[in-house]
Amino acid sequence: MIELKNIRFTVATEDGGAQRTIIDNLSFTFEKGRFYAITGPNGGGKTTLAKLIMGINPITSGSVILDGKDVTSMSITDRAKAGIAYGFQSSARFKGTSFRDLLSIAAGTDDEGRLAQIIARVGICSMDFLDKPVDSKLSGGEIKKIELATIIARNPKLAIYDEPDTGIDLWTIGPMVELLKREQQDYGTTTLVVSHNRAFLEAADTLVLIKDGKVAYTGSFDNALPILTDLSVCGFGDTCEGASDVRCYR
Repeated sequence: MIELKNIRFTVATEDGGAQRTIIDNLSFTFEKGRFYAITGPNGGGKTTLAKLIMGINPITSGSVILDGKDVTSMSITDRAKAGIAYGFQSSARFKGTSFRDLLSIAAGTDDEGRLAQIIARVGICSMDFLDKPVDSKLSGGEIKKIELATIIARNPKLAIYDEPDTGIDLWTIGPMVELLKREQQDYGTTTLVVSHNRAFLEAADTLVLIKDGKVAYTGSFDNALPILTDLSVCGFGDTCEGASDVRCYR
């Protein structure tokens, strides 16, 4: 379980004037082993909130509690050791590093059998894939599978995915949703997915809508439809520029 208590995050404006509030006194509890979709209009604070939980950005005030322990002052490294994992919107590439190298570090072992089990969980059938360099030659789907594998290799308590459908094709989204749901159910992983994509919103146990730095709605996807439609963003179900799924809203 992760609990956010009165989280506030402000940044200085470009002209050096008053501070701009991105996350505004937000409190919420993510229950252990549940799947949450965090959505809302662009600029509402979704990714910022995810980064605050991971410790990528330091909160201005408030507390982050993981399984009863205050992790607010912990570094990203210490939060990772405590069981929080983060998947970035744009997956990192490492010239001169193979997938095997990254996965061995994440799993804490170079045992071939253990690595084979992990890649099978993300739908990679060939062991030869382990020796692929993690560079610019990989497709969006391939690099995303590598990132997912390094996350689940750690069996984290909390897995955060920031718009995981970015840069992948429409046909990859369904299997990805199935993978994250399976990891949640089989390993009790508390899963937070920041997304505009309907497939993730429908799959979630709970949808959390962030608007103007606050929780504007929490509940089921079906009950959220009127709110999603009324948001001052492009219409629900419309094709969005750069979107990989025409059923998104953004």
